[in-house]
Amino acid sequence: MPDTSTPTDTTRRLLTASARHSYDPDLDIDWEAPVPDEGHSLPPHRISLYGTDLWDRLTPEQQIRLGTHEWCSITRFGIWFEMLLMRMLLRDMYRRDPASEYVRYALTEIGDETRHSVMFAREIEKLGAARYAPSATTYRLGSLFVATAPRGPAMYAAVLLAEETLDRLQREMMADETLQPLVRMACRIHVVEEARHVRFARAELVKQLEHTSRPVLLRHRQLTAAAAYVIGTNLIHPRVYTSVGLDPRVATAAARANPYHRDTLRWMAGPVTDFLTEVGMIGRPGGALWRRSGFLD
Repeated sequence: MPDTSTPTDTTRRLLTASARHSYDPDLDIDWEAPVPDEGHSLPPHRISLYGTDLWDRLTPEQQIRLGTHEWCSITRFGIWFEMLLMRMLLRDMYRRDPASEYVRYALTEIGDETRHSVMFAREIEKLGAARYAPSATTYRLGSLFVATAPRGPAMYAAVLLAEETLDRLQREMMADETLQPLVRMACRIHVVEEARHVRFARAELVKQLEHTSRPVLLRHRQLTAAAAYVIGTNLIHPRVYTSVGLDPRVATAAARANPYHRDTLRWMAGPVTDFLTEVGMIGRPGGALWRRSGFLD
């Protein structure tokens, strides 16, 4: 069931947790440690081509390289979305009382997100993968969402979609001792601190929905579905496949048809889509966008 505590109670607890349980990636990650050539950066069964004929044609070294590039694509997208999140939070706080616990926690969260973005950027550089920036169209869609989306349910639903899908993957990764130590530690830091952000966004979403009329809810559902589509279709940049000599168009089509990859997307989004369905944020309109996102059947 959704959290029934008041947002004030939630933000107060989260401010205390932030003071007690925060990391400094500059100090808590050994950036000078070498990156082993044989270590995976992404569990093989989570790599988009796993189980396909194209996967079977790759050498073990190429499979490791593809996983590294896919993970760097995912984290690069995460940086892009964290910047959107910070813009949305700042817009929402602009006219609020800076002494309120809401604004204090939102500013604390922005500090966390800033450290995460720097951490992931350093991780990509350390792993030696290309910088897979979102397309120009995705940048425009992100800016349009920030500029035009109404404050309220759609904003928090989009935040949850991005944070909780990556959170589920990273929880699995941080416990996988076969992965690169650098990757596991970055996942651990992100999971610990994002848990607070998820709790904050869930509480705020429930609060917003208490005062949302049916016509407005339908608009927010459509915006949420659009956010799901953008997130689900941008995690794996098509150019990752060139790192192992594959045609991006052919490999992208194979990944989209791959039942293992489709299962992974639904698995990553399972907790958040269950929650959004429960609170009424998934439903008509938007069904086609949800299916195209890969997060729902």
